[in-house]
Amino acid sequence: MTGAEYSALRESSPEKAYAALFGSYCDYVYTIVYNRLRSVATREDIEECVSEIFADIFLTYSNSSEFAGDMKGFIGTVAKRRAINAYHSFASRAGRISGESGDYLAGIASNTDIESEHELEERRCILLDKIDELGEPDSTIILQKYYFDRSSTEIAKMLSMKPSAVRMRASRALDKLRKTLTEVGITL
Repeated sequence: MTGAEYSALRESSPEKAYAALFGSYCDYVYTIVYNRLRSVATREDIEECVSEIFADIFLTYSNSSEFAGDMKGFIGTVAKRRAINAYHSFASRAGRISGESGDYLAGIASNTDIESEHELEERRCILLDKIDELGEPDSTIILQKYYFDRSSTEIAKMLSMKPSAVRMRASRALDKLRKTLTEVGITL
């Protein structure tokens, strides 16, 4: 969804605009927030942060901004900033010191193997591409089940399916994924 499309929809129906915005970017925002907060927040806290991000976007986005084309950059920036603020809030309540405030380079150990980390990152990208190639709802089921650690019942509610259907689709999708990954030299 582009900024112009969103603004036009917002002028005609703010509710539809919010629903379309949420539908288009929910997984993206949830991933950003989950990656930042998973070590310090509960699932409910993460979902609340996601809701606050969409409220911020809905209230602050204007078509005259530099993000009038693709909204993904604007949304990603809002999500990252809000997630970092939430991380600092949760970490301070838990008595943890944030690693964000220290010098990043000082945190890299001398025995860190940058090459293997890069290869691991490449594999992650390939894996996500292959999951995306599964199509809907299989890609959503795999991501929700294995990345976000959601149960078949929770996924079924999200996708308006039966839990048994989710389990069956997950099993079949995992088999397809194994085959496509084996073709590119990656084994699960």
